[in-house]
Amino acid sequence: MTAASKTTLSIGEVSALTGLTTHTLRFYEQEGLFVEAVRRNAAGRRVFTQQEVGWLRVCAKLRSSGMPLPDIRRYAELVRKGAGTEADRFEILRRHEARVQRQVADLQEALDVIQAKVALYADHLAAGSADTLWRDGPDCTPARDVS
Repeated sequence: MTAASKTTLSIGEVSALTGLTTHTLRFYEQEGLFVEAVRRNAAGRRVFTQQEVGWLRVCAKLRSSGMPLPDIRRYAELVRKGAGTEADRFEILRRHEARVQRQVADLQEALDVIQAKVALYADHLAAGSADTLWRDGPDCTPARDVS
């Protein structure tokens, strides 16, 4: 086994490490989401480094948190351009961070309502008064606001 083969991973290995399908990895390559061009071995198969696996893990989190592909592509382009693009990269990340913080706040609000509904149902079921639920419509008051 050569030193190069020890330091590179196949697309299947990268898929297993990142949880991204091989189809997704090929799509990411086509969309220009890699920071560097994907290399190929002598047989023409894609090979990846641990650094690329690290980027793909970040990329997967950006996607799963809702970052649009054009923003990820732009970020990768800026990284490729190198020095002098740090402020633009920071701005892309800062905007996405703000979006994710809003999503988390919205989800927390939804969780509060759900927890209040679960507590309401638990109380009514334990008291034998579940038949009164929905009599006056849904009660969506979060538990912390209920007296």
